[in-house]
Amino acid sequence: MLAELVGLAEGHSVDLTVVAGDVFDTASPAPTAEQIVWRALLDLSEVSPVLVVAGNHDNPARLDAVAPLLQRVGITVVGAPRSPDDGGVLSLETLGVGVALLPFVSQRSIVKAEDIMGSDPDQHAGIYEERLRRIIGQLTAGMRPDRVNLLVGHLTVYGALAGGGERTAHIFGYAVPTSLFPGHLSYVALGHLHRQQKMPHSSAVWYSGSPLQLDFGEVTDQKGALLVTAEPGHPASVTELPLRSGRRLMALSGTLDQVLARAGETDDAYVRVVLHEGARVGLADEVRAAIPNAVEVVLDNPVAKRRQSEPRQGLEPVEAFHRYLQDRGSADPKVESLFAELLDEALTPGPVT
Repeated sequence: MLAELVGLAEGHSVDLTVVAGDVFDTASPAPTAEQIVWRALLDLSEVSPVLVVAGNHDNPARLDAVAPLLQRVGITVVGAPRSPDDGGVLSLETLGVGVALLPFVSQRSIVKAEDIMGSDPDQHAGIYEERLRRIIGQLTAGMRPDRVNLLVGHLTVYGALAGGGERTAHIFGYAVPTSLFPGHLSYVALGHLHRQQKMPHSSAVWYSGSPLQLDFGEVTDQKGALLVTAEPGHPASVTELPLRSGRRLMALSGTLDQVLARAGETDDAYVRVVLHEGARVGLADEVRAAIPNAVEVVLDNPVAKRRQSEPRQGLEPVEAFHRYLQDRGSADPKVESLFAELLDEALTPGPVT
């Protein structure tokens, strides 16, 4: 997928590449993950300058530590928020572009302890919005009308549609309206939400979304990059460029026979299978034998959900276990036989030593 992304940048002869975070999925990425990311950014830097801001999954200090090295090859990385004079605003004179760079700002860092102790949750969100408004105002205050003005930010905007993989704690409760973005901006590049989407605004405000399907809640999402064409004094025009080389996710549901009948549709996709069956030994193995890329097999038995449990007090353990499995729609003679053997073994006195 990253090679395809670099190919799109080359094919469209882009003047600037923007990555609005997240760069990694965790604050402590494995060396292999770092190798993949740095190689991709270096390849993109051979096409055009590259701008990167940290997302909520990234470690800001870790990115800022390597920023001086990446700067030498045309990659600007901003891990922690900075003032306009300290790298928060970038002027690309040869392109006629001014860029405000806003990495992820957590509610913990912007809403202080004394504010939280002295106000209710609704007020916390209001404090977050107002302080972010001031930050964005400072970053964009010096932008000139004779340039293309960009804002790159990693945050949540009210009304945006979340995909399946975002961490809920960082999405809901602390969001901002699009009115925080000044009207003189040519383009606002947003990261954070996995679904590619345009937000309502007089300027072009877009989430680029994740370039891969990252969660089974995203199986219907079309992933891609955004090609932005901009000139001073006008909102940018945006073209969606689909990315097709990444392995897709797929969800199948139904009875075992219904799922197996569709095994030929999965190709190399990672598959989540939801079976409307009672539990029995070897069921998941049957699915994986037909669909080797089934990464998750779960049971959803509507009959078992409707069944009322009967009292089991006073029953012999084997019969109580049999009733328990029936109540769950999971009756299986092999499991019951194994239970009886284990129970007998547990109750049989061992040799005296």
